[in-house]
Amino acid sequence: MRVWLVFALVAVCTVLGGCSMLCGWSGCAPRTQTSSSSLVAFLYPRGEPPRTDAIPELHVPLRVGLAFLPTRGTTDALDDAHKELLMERIREHFASRRFISQIVVIPDYYLSGRSGFEGLEGVQRLYGVDLMALVSYDQVTHVNDNNWSLGYLTIVGAYVLEGTRHDVSTLIDLAVVDPHSRSLVLRAGGTDTRHGTATLIQEERRSREADVEGFTAATTQMIEHFDSALTQFEADVRAGNANVRVVNRGASVRSGVISGGGALRREWLLALLPMAALSARRRVSRARLGEAQ
Repeated sequence: MRVWLVFALVAVCTVLGGCSMLCGWSGCAPRTQTSSSSLVAFLYPRGEPPRTDAIPELHVPLRVGLAFLPTRGTTDALDDAHKELLMERIREHFASRRFISQIVVIPDYYLSGRSGFEGLEGVQRLYGVDLMALVSYDQVTHVNDNNWSLGYLTIVGAYVLEGTRHDVSTLIDLAVVDPHSRSLVLRAGGTDTRHGTATLIQEERRSREADVEGFTAATTQMIEHFDSALTQFEADVRAGNANVRVVNRGASVRSGVISGGGALRREWLLALLPMAALSARRRVSRARLGEAQ
């Protein structure tokens, strides 16, 4: 009887402390994973205050560079293939705007080690774009176990019981900046929060899928918000209320030069006036001579 009692007590202690016993190989303790990129930290790496008096000059139609900001730290919840898919969605949605001539997708490694507006201007010159559309994000994933995780003591339980819960919060932000004037032209964001449970064996895969789904949903919301902000921005530009100066590439006037198809400098026009007057005088003389004859 005493032997069976000892075995029973050991079994009860094992069941009650099962999760803590498994932590050495299953990671039962709550875990938090953060993956992010920061627009402010990228543009102002030394903490300098932003310029507030600069007015960007937009030469339409615009060539816009689109890029993900480099991830801070070593954890990146979004691989390059999914980044390209999300950027292609953004490009396709806004490429049809009549004041945009082209949206150029720029790999994020061109921005690595080039933080600040100085580095951004270098990428701008390299690709020949007018504005930079920068995508930043922040994603936090919490993973912990519920009461079903006690069933992980058996091999079958690790495959059958959904004892692991994941909570994923995602933020996607799109900011259009003018590197030359160091000004923020337009900005919009989207968010997503999702929850789910998985078995011990499937936990890593299901959590990774939830991360990607969170990015996709947040991007969809961001596109909707940015579309609304862009429509309002166009209305403000037409009404003269936007803090930008818009210049048409085909018909702009600057530094005494009238640009456009077949345009001439003002000094050349002034030089041609006497010749035009002499030609007109000769035509009048010829007409009078014809009448006299």
